Amino acid sequence: MDAQNIPNKEPKVTEEPKESKDTPVPSEPPKKDVKGAHWYVVHTYSGHEAKVATTLKQRIASQKLEDKILDILVPTQEKIEIKEGQKAKVREKIFPGYLLIRMILDDATWLAVRTTPGITSFVGMSNRPTPLPDEEVGTIQKFMKMEAPKFKTTFSVGEAVKIVDGPFAEFLGSISEIDETKGKIKVLVSIFGRETPVELDFLQVAKL
Repeated sequence: MDAQNIPNKEPKVTEEPKESKDTPVPSEPPKKDVKGAHWYVVHTYSGHEAKVATTLKQRIASQKLEDKILDILVPTQEKIEIKEGQKAKVREKIFPGYLLIRMILDDATWLAVRTTPGITSFVGMSNRPTPLPDEEVGTIQKFMKMEAPKFKTTFSVGEAVKIVDGPFAEFLGSISEIDETKGKIKVLVSIFGRETPVELDFLQVAKL
């Protein structure tokens, strides 16, 4: 693929600090749209997303690929956690084991990303990275801004439900986990062509 004349800027890595063994990475302002750049999803080791993102950022700088690999997103959501009777706001990963990368895909950028320690593969069909629709990235970014309150539940694990509120409204899925202490419920929905757990509050789902 041909390189394009794009101003040389450092790629953004987005994730808010949270309580985790993983090292948080700083948040920077989003960059403008760049012709030929698309969002891609890569799989990494769960629990090491921020560390891998930071390593990739360093690799981008050393290989002078800042004009082609533009943004690195670690999707997180703010949650209310109760510890020792106290409420605390923390940010947890929405899709453990995944990074979203906005880049111009060519041989050099593919190799830089794919050979970064901790990254195991691109998400795609027939071993080809598949661009993620901008609308889906927008949905994920909206979800990152949501704060879910605490509620009681009458749902049960394995029950089929419909998401009725929020960016994932109208999605169908099955309940994989229920946490009444935090007021949270995890629903398995089809994202990136595979079942992915999405954490919601109890009022965002309805029985079928």
